[in-house]
Amino acid sequence: MNISPGSPSNGLALETAPADLAGLEPMETLKRRWPMVAGGLITLVMIGMLGKQLLDAGLTGLTSALPRNPLFYLFFACYYLSPVVGDYVIFRRLWRIPAAGFAALIRKRVASDMIGYSGEAYFYTWARQRATMVAAPFGAVKDVSILSAIAGSAVTLTVLVLALPFAIGWLDAGELRYVAWSAVVIFAMSLPFLIFSKRVFSLDRRTLWWIFLIHCLRVAGGAVLVAFTWHFGLPGIAIVTWLLLSAARMLVSRLPMVPNKDLVFATIAGMLVGQHAQMAQMLALVAGMILVVHAALILGLALIGLLARHRARR
Repeated sequence: MNISPGSPSNGLALETAPADLAGLEPMETLKRRWPMVAGGLITLVMIGMLGKQLLDAGLTGLTSALPRNPLFYLFFACYYLSPVVGDYVIFRRLWRIPAAGFAALIRKRVASDMIGYSGEAYFYTWARQRATMVAAPFGAVKDVSILSAIAGSAVTLTVLVLALPFAIGWLDAGELRYVAWSAVVIFAMSLPFLIFSKRVFSLDRRTLWWIFLIHCLRVAGGAVLVAFTWHFGLPGIAIVTWLLLSAARMLVSRLPMVPNKDLVFATIAGMLVGQHAQMAQMLALVAGMILVVHAALILGLALIGLLARHRARR
């Protein structure tokens, strides 16, 4: 191969290459560190929003006497961790994530509760920092997130069909129309993902069906667990009533065209339970406990991370 007079020799090129690469190192370091920076910012936002919600709520749900039945706390813990366990089972199979991934999934759960799909963004940045574990995490995170929404809609529609005979006697014609159109919207929102599944999803069909099943079990299991949590906190009300209330809560939360969801849920709860003061106290208690656990876990995990970085630098 000919070398022009103005071209550097091979030896000279080898000598100057390290200097050129050294000049690029700060930019490469910044690119490698952006997932850690983004994850830290999301954590700070979560802490700020949790603090605001706790102050706004005034911890009214926690001012009442806490239940003494240990089963209340057992089922509450299972209910709280059920989304995290479901995600861990899924990503354990997809990526073989270590036990440390459970903490990242806890942050994902809190972030999703605070700012919609920010949990997926956080978990994506966490996976990007571990390129040796997974080369291209975006596709899997996207697929799992979409299937979670589809599974939630599928379980909601199933519960709606089962509960419709009971709802007819409680709701007037206008409210039934809202529920019917909302059910149509829920189905329509999932339809494009099913029609264009080959273009939307990255994983193979068998894996997608398995993930969908895990999400369905998680959603249905969460509804049952929160019903048992309420029941053991207020055992004077039958578990069947609490299960119906949990189903109504899931339906109302996912129906996009129902106005004033809190009022609709409170109305249905009053019809099912009848004991308005005790019911409101128990719902506020569980909601307040979720916020407190959110805050405690996020602060605890942040402190553990800071201590680990401090030890690594020593």
